[in-house]
Amino acid sequence: MMKPTSPIPDQSLEKYGWQPEWAEAFAPYAGSGFTAGRVAVEHRERYFVLTADGECDAEVTGKLLYMTDNPSDLPKVGDWVVLSMFEGEQKGIIHDVLPRRTKFSRKVAGKKMQEQVIATNIDTTFLVQGLDDNFNLRRLERYLVMVREGGIEPVVVLNKADLCPDPEQKQQQVGVIAPDVAVFLTSATSGQGIAALRSRLLPGSTYAFVGSSGVGKSTLINSLAEAEIMKTGSVREVDAKGRHTTTHRELIALPNGSLLIDTPGMREMQLWSSDQALDDAFAEIVQLATECHFPDCSHTHEKGCAVLAAVENGELSAERYDNFVKLGKEMAYLESKNDKHSASANKRKYKGINKAMRKFRKNEYPKK
Repeated sequence: MMKPTSPIPDQSLEKYGWQPEWAEAFAPYAGSGFTAGRVAVEHRERYFVLTADGECDAEVTGKLLYMTDNPSDLPKVGDWVVLSMFEGEQKGIIHDVLPRRTKFSRKVAGKKMQEQVIATNIDTTFLVQGLDDNFNLRRLERYLVMVREGGIEPVVVLNKADLCPDPEQKQQQVGVIAPDVAVFLTSATSGQGIAALRSRLLPGSTYAFVGSSGVGKSTLINSLAEAEIMKTGSVREVDAKGRHTTTHRELIALPNGSLLIDTPGMREMQLWSSDQALDDAFAEIVQLATECHFPDCSHTHEKGCAVLAAVENGELSAERYDNFVKLGKEMAYLESKNDKHSASANKRKYKGINKAMRKFRKNEYPKK
């Protein structure tokens, strides 16, 4: 038997990031015995959800599974969901997902054209790189595109500063490619930068940590929480690569009221699709492009290209230019593939609808 719940979520949801926009989205469900909750952990089709009445295990209704064409629309860590609860049990059923404000996603690994949502409703994403041998500006540029694509504020964290002879130089290099992004130098070992980073964490706001395995995301979270809440592991000295100590995404509430999402280290981070995010991450190239002779300049071979001229005279680094072209081609390829995939999916969908209608007519109006 379903448990009747308070029609309006109480203020205790605010500690999980509840805001007026979600209260407005939840309003249609408010008088029908539903409650709101936030997904903290996702395990396939089972979820660990935080509600005003406590924590609960939940699963998605068959109707929601059937009506969802894209798996990325199913509940993900960070989502606010509509629940019905079982009386006397900490269990519930998820009926719907409230509109997302932001999301961090990528294309699924392999050739399949599908979006994989990593986490949602994030205010700020900390892009973590280790200053042992993990520092890579080109990888960071890719992450910046992906974070901005989801409408999230990016912050760069250069961790393990104690292992780098000149961490300030690395900080300056990041400042060149991302002048509008805050950059922190940190070391969980020495405590450098931890207090400054902790000052960025505001009550009720949600933060995600993203980076390769071994950069120290879990150790940073433990330092920020001042408690051993995340499992940590060692890093191989030969290549500065770490083991996957975080095996799933999890939403964690810190004592100061902020919320953190730790993500597993991901080896493959393919873009999904957003021209605007690419422009934002390479703003100086976009500005240079306004001076090109041809308005449709591809910045690869044309005469009078201001971007190529900037590379030749040293104003723009060849490596950054090459990555801009590479990411642009990747995005164009994904866009073309997505268009074909959408057309194919619609064709299959309407073929199924027509088949169902023919069957319905045959059953309802049999030939005499």
